Amino acid sequence: MKYLTAALLSLIIMLQYPLWFGKTGWLNVQQLKQNVAAAHEKNLELQDRNALMYAEINDLKQGTDAIEEHARSELGMVKKNEILFQIIESSPSTTMPPTNFAHINRAQ
Repeated sequence: MKYLTAALLSLIIMLQYPLWFGKTGWLNVQQLKQNVAAAHEKNLELQDRNALMYAEINDLKQGTDAIEEHARSELGMVKKNEILFQIIESSPSTTMPPTNFAHINRAQ
């Protein structure tokens, strides 16, 4: 009877091992669920970023206002007969140059 009990107990352990630790075991499935949740979060972030890019592309395709805004803010360009005033804040803790621009049109 002792041998039968030991044999059945070892059989149960051998059957349980793949269920818990095998390729399709419970622990691996839980890890895969966590990976899927993380990938889903990343996809949502990328979809938001893509939506912003598509909106910017549509703005650039449909009008010149967005192009003018990019030229002014990123390239520091000004229109003809326009004066650029750059306000420099004196703060020793900042390492980046200030980006406060004020544009005045002389033609008006």
